[in-house]
Order: sequence, then C-alpha cells, then structure tokens
Amino acid sequence: METFFQQIINGLVLGAMYALVALGYTMVYGIINLINFAHGEVLMVGALVSWTVVTALADSGLPGWVLLLISLLCAIVVCAVLNFAIEKLAYRPLRSAPRLAPLITAMGMSLLLQTLAMIIWKPNPKPYPLLLPTDPINLGGPVISVTQCLILGVTAVVLAALMYLVNRTKLGRAMRATAENPRVAALMGVRPDMVISATFVIGAALAAVAGVMWAANYGTVQHSMGFLPGLKAFTAAVLGGIGNLAGAVVGGVLLGLVEALGAGYLGALTGGVLGSQYADIFAFAALILVLTLRPAGLLGERVADRA
Repeated sequence: METFFQQIINGLVLGAMYALVALGYTMVYGIINLINFAHGEVLMVGALVSWTVVTALADSGLPGWVLLLISLLCAIVVCAVLNFAIEKLAYRPLRSAPRLAPLITAMGMSLLLQTLAMIIWKPNPKPYPLLLPTDPINLGGPVISVTQCLILGVTAVVLAALMYLVNRTKLGRAMRATAENPRVAALMGVRPDMVISATFVIGAALAAVAGVMWAANYGTVQHSMGFLPGLKAFTAAVLGGIGNLAGAVVGGVLLGLVEALGAGYLGALTGGVLGSQYADIFAFAALILVLTLRPAGLLGERVADRA
C-alpha cells in the first residue's frame, strides 16, 4: 500500500504538469480550432530560459526561491513574446487556409524551435540547480518534496485563476464570443485578432510555468525536452475533452495517475517482461479506450457550427 500511495502522489504531480500544458492546447483549440504542436517547444524554451537566468545569478547570493521566481518571470515574458510572434507570423496568415496547412506549419515550427534551441543552448543536457529544500516531507510512509507540493499548489491556483478569467472577465467573455463565432463577435465590438493573440500569450505563460516546474522537479534541461511532455499534454487535452478547461485538468491528472501506476506495477504485471520505461503503453491505451467509448473525451463540450 505504501508503494501504491507513493505512485498516487507521483501521478498527481506528473498530471499537474501535464494539465498546465494541456490548458494551453485546449484554449487555443477552443478559440480557433488549431492544434499548436509547437506548444511543447514553448515549454522547453521556458525551461532553458529559466536555467540561463538561474545560472547567471548563481553567485548573487539570493535565496533559492527568489532565483526560482525571477527565472520564472523571465521565462513567462520570453515565452509570451515567442508565442505572440508565432501566432502573428506563422498562424494568422493561414487562418482561412485549409486545416492541413496550419497543422503542417505547427509541426514545422516545432522542429524550427528545437533546432534554434539546440544552436543557442547546445544539444547536451544541463543540470538544473536545486533551488528549493530537498528534504522529503514524510506522509506516514509515502513522501513528497517541497517542489512537488509547489507544483500541485501552482496548478490549483492557475486553474482557479483561468476559470475566473474565462467566466468572469471582459476578456473571458470576448474569448467565448470569438470561440462561438468570430464574425458575429467582431460585429459586436470584439477584436478577434486581439483575443486570439491574448489566448496564445496566456497559453505560453502556462507552458513556461510548466517548463520551470518540470526542470525543477527532474533536475535537467535540454533542447528536446518539450516533445514528450507536449505530446502527453495533447493526449491529456483530448482525453479530457479538448476545448474544455476542466477537461484538460481532468485528462492531465488521469493521464499522470495511469502513467505512474503503470510505471509502478507494469513489471510485476508482465512478469518482468516490460519495465517502467514502457509506462506510456498504459497512457495511450487509456486514451484509446476512452475515445472508443466517448469520442468527445470525458468532459467534451459541444462545438458550435460557425456561419
């Protein structure tokens, strides 16, 4: 049972990071029906920017949590500017093009960002400094670190703030109107281009937070680190119901739990044939099962037909 509860904690932490990235996917898709496959690379850029800032300030004498906060703010700014530029230069000209064109562009942008990151930061993995206390918190058997507690807390706060933004603010109303029908929204005084750019900026900020948390939790960064989290987060968004904010979080947490439990018990279940490195089997098997029974996802919402 101790192993089971430890894997539950690990799964919640992993799922929280997936959820942060999945929220960016689902927001963009909900507004313009675009899957931004470069979103995982935005996470990678955030992590590498954070590492650069932390390394540059390593001898400043600042406390670890201050360094983490400063690097996080820098990562958010850089990722927001980057995603704004991507939307304006790569996606906006193709907004009226056939669906395949933006999809291919997103994949190309993903490869471009990976290549640029490899040139700027070099391809070798880099250790991310330990900025928070490393002493584990004992929960009566299972343990959790301060970094993992921070990840869970940040995810809860971000989700609450995002739900408030979408449901209670003027920008949120503009987002919902643009998602429903951008032409009619424009006639009512909403500026769809501004709303779409704001959505990309918010999604980039979430990816930057996820990237810094990922680096702090696993202790390493490199130019290719965004691919797998981005793919898993997209899977989580589809699993929960892409276009639904709560669904992205539910899908992320569920995917993290399935993956963690699979990693903990896969070897025993298969008699040692498959090790924990094959835990992805459970994650994608769960996706196939859910989409077979419920194609719209667990909390999939209706998408209105646009005039």
